[in-house]
Amino acid sequence: MTAQTDTPGSVTTVYQVSGMSCGHCEGSVSSEISEIPGVGSVKAVAATGEVTVVSETALDEAAVCAAVDEAGFELVGRA
Repeated sequence: MTAQTDTPGSVTTVYQVSGMSCGHCEGSVSSEISEIPGVGSVKAVAATGEVTVVSETALDEAAVCAAVDEAGFELVGRA
């Protein structure tokens, strides 16, 4: 799901990530995705496996996948 937010020039994308089970997991995923150029904010929720990313433009899914992999989890796809 990709949708325009209230902030002009930004895109919100929700990804599904498997393997997160706690706040530490959320922090690891958020930290890695935050390093992708153009990312403004990241909110990971272990209970649902959803990671909401607000960025300047649509992100390269391969970059998101690599960041999630680096954190030790698996990107399932977009929610």
